[in-house]
Amino acid sequence: MSPPRILLCGDVLGRLDQLFKRVSSVNKSAGPFDALLCVGQFFPDSPDRLDELMEYIEGRSQVPLPTYFIGDFGVGAAKPLLAASKDLANQGFKMDGLKLCENLFWLKGSGKFTLHGLSVAYLSGKRLSDGQQFGTFTQDDVDVLRAIAEEPGIVDLFLTNEWPSGVTNRAATSDLPHGFSDSFGGESIIAELVAEIKPRYHIAGTKGIFYAREPYSNVDAVHATRFLGLASVGNKDKQKFIHAISPTPASTMSAVELSMKSSNTTLCPYAYSEHSIQANEATKRPSDSVYDSQYWRYDVSQKRQKSGAGDSEKLCFKYVSSGSCPRGEKCNFQHDSAAREQYRRGVCFDFINKGKCERGPNCNFKHSLQDEGDSHRKQGSENASTNRSKECWFCLSSPNIESHLIVSIGEHSYCALAKGPLVQDHVLIIPIEHLPNSILLPPECESEVHRFQNSLKKYHKHRGKSVVFFEWVSKRSTHANLQAIPIPSSRAAAVQDIFNLAAEKLGFKFVALKRDENSSGRKLLRTQFDKDFSFFYVELPDGKILSHLVDENERFPAQFGREVLAGLLNMADRADWRNCAHSKEEETKMAEDFKRGFQEFDPNK
Repeated sequence: MSPPRILLCGDVLGRLDQLFKRVSSVNKSAGPFDALLCVGQFFPDSPDRLDELMEYIEGRSQVPLPTYFIGDFGVGAAKPLLAASKDLANQGFKMDGLKLCENLFWLKGSGKFTLHGLSVAYLSGKRLSDGQQFGTFTQDDVDVLRAIAEEPGIVDLFLTNEWPSGVTNRAATSDLPHGFSDSFGGESIIAELVAEIKPRYHIAGTKGIFYAREPYSNVDAVHATRFLGLASVGNKDKQKFIHAISPTPASTMSAVELSMKSSNTTLCPYAYSEHSIQANEATKRPSDSVYDSQYWRYDVSQKRQKSGAGDSEKLCFKYVSSGSCPRGEKCNFQHDSAAREQYRRGVCFDFINKGKCERGPNCNFKHSLQDEGDSHRKQGSENASTNRSKECWFCLSSPNIESHLIVSIGEHSYCALAKGPLVQDHVLIIPIEHLPNSILLPPECESEVHRFQNSLKKYHKHRGKSVVFFEWVSKRSTHANLQAIPIPSSRAAAVQDIFNLAAEKLGFKFVALKRDENSSGRKLLRTQFDKDFSFFYVELPDGKILSHLVDENERFPAQFGREVLAGLLNMADRADWRNCAHSKEEETKMAEDFKRGFQEFDPNK
């Protein structure tokens, strides 16, 4: 029986007509192919392509080949994904894809399934951001893959949207992708997973370039891994966005066949990253790098020796989460029954293992050790409130706050530069008290927020700009933050139209509130707000407010406001704040520059 023939594709970006025209052509000339696997952003990066997308979703255009995607983010993603989630045919524990329409399947979260004999593992979305419901992966998704890595058998294909950090280590310089630079970076968590799963092929997108790395050998495995980075459909540089492979399933191969390697096979790039970290360890604090603080925890080839009692003996996630571990006595990590009991009481594994958790307010688990019966205490207790403040990224008393971003502090609220700003001078107005939204603030705090808004308007007007304010109030929101994004004044008149268009594409209409001489816009907002529902509102440059009460079953994109403004400003690549990250030194300089310019307008000076 001949091996399956698979087509791989990078970011589709909603260009389905162009993609499927190319697929049909390749299938006719070199096929037939059995399936198409898409990595990177599948949905459009602007509202212009939503009609094209819906032609396929609603069955008016046909998907020519069974197509699976993991890039569940982009403009208009929420509506079809929510519909697929509600479809009775998609209910239950499904790892082989949720059907959106004939031949189109969404690989949700993480998992492993068999496709024409091939073992396919995947991680959908990107790293969790601001409680977003689609297009992100969670720690639970990562842990599922870690459990899969412990299972017998070899994974043939591993699909991720993001590249792993360190993938070009030990790669031939001549083989690096055109235009590649270290600034492309990568996700350390992806590097950790691929080092553990050891797939025969790892396919990723989102970088906009094509890169076929030389195969590399794996630690504690006979087979090699090939990494493929794919460009986006219709990219201007004409880089390769579609690639064909025909691998024999590992389950049908002998050990000799699996161990065969080409002459250009390199050492594992992730083992190289690990050695580099060890070499520099003496001059670094444990928290200097996310990679440093996470990778060694799961490394089964060697134990990292660190100073301090017990630091060289980290916990086995498999045992702590399930009560058993297939490695038994051969496992390099602790099988601690006390840690297992804490995990059963709802304590975060990272907190138990490292004493801290990088997910901050997005974590769904407790960040304090629980005595017997603690898990039944009421969340409204004073002790719980204190713990939340300590863990919150916005509370001034929290050790997690990034104080170098703060640009002005009042009595009841403060102003800080946004992390990963959409544009220069993108700031947040944040109440000092740990409150879940800015709509129901105490009067003294409300008036101070209003003064901040007026000052920001004057500051930006002086620079030929207008300000758009918006807030996403999720039922799970912990600490309010009102976003303020400056736009060129020449684009101010278009803001309402583009928000209304985006709302229409998602299937809802905004309620428009126009303040008058007798009432402020924020007071009118309170008439629309219900604390039992999530809520989004945007204040336009002319003072009009658009609001939307989110239905209980409605999946609303947490980054909606930012995504719409990114579209308005032709900055689709900056819709995700993680694409706009700066070093702490750069952020500090940006904050100092803003404070100098804002000084004459600052209401607290």
